[in-house]
Amino acid sequence: MATLLGAAARRLGRGADRAAPTADPDAALAADLRAAIGSERVRADAAARYLVSRDASIYSEGTAGPLCLPTSTEQVAACVRIAADHGRAVVPRGAGTGLAGGAAPLGRPVVLSLTRMNELLSVDLDNGVAWVQPGMVNLELSRRLAPYGMHYAPDPSSQQACTIGGNVATNSGGPHCLAYGVTSAHVVSLEVVLSDASVVTLGDLTAEPAGYDLRGAFVGSEGMCGITTAAAVRLTPDPAAVRTLLIAYDDVSSCAATVGAIIADGIVPAAIEMLDQRCVGAIEDFARAGYPRDAAAVLLVEVDGPPGGVAVAADRVAEIAAANGAVSVRAAADDDERARLWKGRKSAFGAVANILPDYYLHDTVVPRSRLVEVLEQVYEIADRYDLTALNVFHAGDGNLHPILAFDARVPGTMERVHAAGREIIEASLAVGGALSGEHGIGVEKRDYMERMFSDADLDQQSRLRAAFDPHCRLNPGKVLPSAHSCADIGSLRAADGKIWG
Repeated sequence: MATLLGAAARRLGRGADRAAPTADPDAALAADLRAAIGSERVRADAAARYLVSRDASIYSEGTAGPLCLPTSTEQVAACVRIAADHGRAVVPRGAGTGLAGGAAPLGRPVVLSLTRMNELLSVDLDNGVAWVQPGMVNLELSRRLAPYGMHYAPDPSSQQACTIGGNVATNSGGPHCLAYGVTSAHVVSLEVVLSDASVVTLGDLTAEPAGYDLRGAFVGSEGMCGITTAAAVRLTPDPAAVRTLLIAYDDVSSCAATVGAIIADGIVPAAIEMLDQRCVGAIEDFARAGYPRDAAAVLLVEVDGPPGGVAVAADRVAEIAAANGAVSVRAAADDDERARLWKGRKSAFGAVANILPDYYLHDTVVPRSRLVEVLEQVYEIADRYDLTALNVFHAGDGNLHPILAFDARVPGTMERVHAAGREIIEASLAVGGALSGEHGIGVEKRDYMERMFSDADLDQQSRLRAAFDPHCRLNPGKVLPSAHSCADIGSLRAADGKIWG
């Protein structure tokens, strides 16, 4: 961390000794924040602000104000109150793994990094619930629950780094969301700090909470409605049996057809992941997972539950695959082989670095019946813009994740990447798809919301957001297009000196 900070400081401060001194616009704000939560929890230097000026998306960094690292709900509330007193917005931040620009700060806001709030607060086995702080890493939560024979079901590909608070903000999914559902199905209650610094609890642990489902409205709101400071999550029992199948095909069409046939047969596997040949090759070069390099496409299908039912379901999946042209079906022989197969799938994005140094990971949803059609368009779009396309996605629910690999050092490349991204969005919407399955809208797809929703729809979304945050202090400039946003996007752009989207 010290090395990163030093490098950022050198990059930002090069020549600063020759520059004329200027007044720090954040000095008074930072002083009040330090007085409230401690000087060791507030950073206002250029290096620290640079490191939180963007997330893992390809969108240009924003401009951060002071960075706060609170360790309690009370400190979060204090930071929100002080920011309001200074007329500044607040952007909550987890691990920064988001891929839609949702955590990037617009307009020099106070950035609240919640990574130090990372405790498992309690485990209630009788009610099947655990209270956890927002900075706990997703995979670490399951590791902590393992001694109880439980786990946390949502498993994004970034689960080794992403945090529960970020999962709540974007309503994250993952490979196993096909059977188990996305984050909203696994969060029963939330402790939240609102934009007026008040602390509220949304939802409760009863089977049928009274009143409006404010918890449901909050999950997926991308930091615009409040800041999660604790979450009550459902505990999912570890399955008694698991069978993982790797199925290979000579053509992509047969692979995609198998997905629909499995679901149509009444089988809902825990996961159905599809990978094309380019992606398989990258994974094998990177992780040696045991995927067949000569396959045009592969399915990774997992079924779990009671041993007898798992055996029957796995055999039936194999029959359906064979009937749809599979050239091989292999079941993981043991837990080690199963772990290797899943390591390969979850290493897909990192494996792209063996091909080109940069990538844009897309996220749209299309009907399963239109998968092949849209995949062919993705390849055509990538070829036309001289980009390398690799496909790996949650095939069971049509959640596409095409990867566009590129080298950002080549002049004009980013313009081609953004243009290709726009066409992929249009292709997905044209077949009745949706803008995002799990990455969120952020700034990436904010200006496409008018393509998917009517003015009346967007007006109601804006009103809902205003019910939580009437002052537009929390993560302004995200999700809702300017005509329906309480923030003046133009002024945010001017303050940043950046053009977004």
